[in-house]
Amino acid sequence: MRASRMLSILTTLQARGQVTAPELAEACEVSVRTIYRDIDALAASGVPVYADRGAEGGYRLLDGYRVRLNGLSPSEAETLFLAGLPGPAAALGLDAAMIAAQNKLMAALPVHLRQDAGRMQERFHLDAPGWFGEAEEPKHLRTIAGAVLRGTLIKIRYQSWRAEKQRRLAPLGLVLKGGGWYLAGQVDTSVRTYRIARVLDCTALDDRFDRPADFDLAGYWQAATLRLEAEMHPNIAIVRLSPFGVKLLDALSQPYVKARTQLEETADAEGWRIARVPVGKTSWHAASELLRLGSEVEVLEPVDLRDKMAEMTEAMAARYRAARKT
Repeated sequence: MRASRMLSILTTLQARGQVTAPELAEACEVSVRTIYRDIDALAASGVPVYADRGAEGGYRLLDGYRVRLNGLSPSEAETLFLAGLPGPAAALGLDAAMIAAQNKLMAALPVHLRQDAGRMQERFHLDAPGWFGEAEEPKHLRTIAGAVLRGTLIKIRYQSWRAEKQRRLAPLGLVLKGGGWYLAGQVDTSVRTYRIARVLDCTALDDRFDRPADFDLAGYWQAATLRLEAEMHPNIAIVRLSPFGVKLLDALSQPYVKARTQLEETADAEGWRIARVPVGKTSWHAASELLRLGSEVEVLEPVDLRDKMAEMTEAMAARYRAARKT
């Protein structure tokens, strides 16, 4: 346990340059006092680790000192190869670099770890898009990715849902979601999400920008996703569901809807149960979502949604009756 923790301290210092004792303690899930003891032990064993005092201080390694990769555990070595995702790397233009890096890593690993690492590549594959979808490779993805890495501004022409727009923005990060690429871009003081497939033109600028010190891409994406899902399902419909309808709702609902659906435990004499289901903004959107359940659902409230369901199903029935007569 201690040997693994000390190696983790070394690799963290090597990767980040300077790290405080509380940060190391949080990463290793131990107390700050334990980190002090580990640092003393590393220094006593000849590792050139130094402490910079003051508010901006922390621990760091002597410039040029490197940790050898033969300290990797088997599971750590396997995980590194599992993280080498060929599809996204190719979309970003980094497939050749990824292969070269993996080859170098394989050569640096001890012989007894190479077989396990290679087995990971042979037996695990990531297919990012959902079923019946395709992975996007937007025309301007590599240009935007280059600006993200360089920390330079871009100018884009973007087709939103409502209109075509021009934007000069700071690209803070890229997200691959369900086969689609998204950009977190800062305009003035606000960060917004752009689907890169809707970028019509993109010009990389030479102007650099100051990245917000408190911006966390993973945290931003989680909050933005939750906010979007809440905006798309702001209303509640009270419905009756047949036993099969309950199964259909569970199978077809988005995770946001599924997590917030309230299903009553008791059933009526026919086995149907009452549920409160998050639905779309308008009665048309809500009805379109619920019509996927066919005749296994009945809307009770709100009245305008019940009326919309009746209107749409009556129009469908009339169309099919007319087609049957011809």
